[in-house]
Amino acid sequence: MYYEPGRLPHGLPYDPFKSCVVPRPIGWISTTSRDGVDNLAPFSQFQNITFDPPIVMFSANQTSTGKRKDSTVNAEETGQFVWNMATYDLREAVNLTSEELAPEVDEFERAGLAKAPSRLVRPPRVAASPIHFECEHLHTLRIPGKGVMGTVDVVFGRVVAVHVADWAMTEDGRIDIPKVRPLARLGYHDYTSVDHSFTLPTVMSTDGGAGLEGSPEKAAERLGTGRR
Repeated sequence: MYYEPGRLPHGLPYDPFKSCVVPRPIGWISTTSRDGVDNLAPFSQFQNITFDPPIVMFSANQTSTGKRKDSTVNAEETGQFVWNMATYDLREAVNLTSEELAPEVDEFERAGLAKAPSRLVRPPRVAASPIHFECEHLHTLRIPGKGVMGTVDVVFGRVVAVHVADWAMTEDGRIDIPKVRPLARLGYHDYTSVDHSFTLPTVMSTDGGAGLEGSPEKAAERLGTGRR
């Protein structure tokens, strides 16, 4: 099978594009509007992009009516957002918060989710989620697209605070991923969750794997350089 998006059709009953880039971590983003309304929505185009300082991004296509998503608007207008880890146990709530609703609707309340206060930013955290990043908005890159929903806002934020539940940690100080069971998006209407992991010894001799770990302190120590 071969196709060229927008030029040569794939001839399949379902578009395969999103099923080729998998699994994708979910950006379950909470924001607060200028009017004080809390918003919560999942985005399957989410990722961390660097670790020193830690920066994350989520991309939000326009709504079915051609408007910018509330999460984007709120993050820009208030300068803040929170990433909440989506897990298998919270899958139904994640799905509920994906519905396209009016800006005055509080998705926390609609999904029956308790809120936990953040420390450095205004948007609340999902209390039942085991891991959170409090973020300050850095920049939004708006990429024009085709159709009503094609245009996308890529929102970048600096992580200023990290919360990890004690129960989500192993005895040797690592996040217990199989226990947490992070939820991830596949293509179509499919999801998966991480229920096992394996370790490969690093082949990176320069920094000893500090970059893979994402540790600025270890990278500076092993490379013999100070942090600027």
